[in-house]
Amino acid sequence: EEFLDGGFHPRFGTRNMTLPLKGGKYVELVEVLDHPAADKAPFGQAVRARTEHGGGWLAWVLDTDDMAPLEQRLERDAVDGSRLLPDGRRLEWKQLGVKGLMADPQLPFFIRWEGDRDLHPSAKHSKISLVGLDIAGDPARVSDWIGGDVSDVVSDLEVAWIAPNGTPGILSATFDTPAGQVRI
Repeated sequence: EEFLDGGFHPRFGTRNMTLPLKGGKYVELVEVLDHPAADKAPFGQAVRARTEHGGGWLAWVLDTDDMAPLEQRLERDAVDGSRLLPDGRRLEWKQLGVKGLMADPQLPFFIRWEGDRDLHPSAKHSKISLVGLDIAGDPARVSDWIGGDVSDVVSDLEVAWIAPNGTPGILSATFDTPAGQVRI
């Protein structure tokens, strides 16, 4: 499978490549640029901090159709996100919770996709699927953050919770591929 050039995020000061996966999922490789937005936007700050600590998995993200209940419960507003694709089209979304992720890396942030679903990073057909995550953290803390039992929200993934020895967060992801399972 090929990674797709995901384009430049002018608001966040980042650039990305995406790997489409089955089931509306994708993996996004993000690099922070030497751009003023990277120092101002929480997402750019999070990517820079992760990069400066050696890289690795930054976050997991939950897609939602309705951001309003999350905004109300977390007492903050979602922010607009967009990026220009290499062909000039614009992918747009609302996001919420990046500052929570920065404070506690086991927490996901939330996205509500807007506009043309054909532009969604998982729209290209893939033979690869995400089947598992290993997370250093506390499932009760994550369930509280997302407003429901984490096993119900990600019922199509096997999530292994490991007591954090150091910083909590994503430790690994497991994928089903045509050549067998791969754990990264």
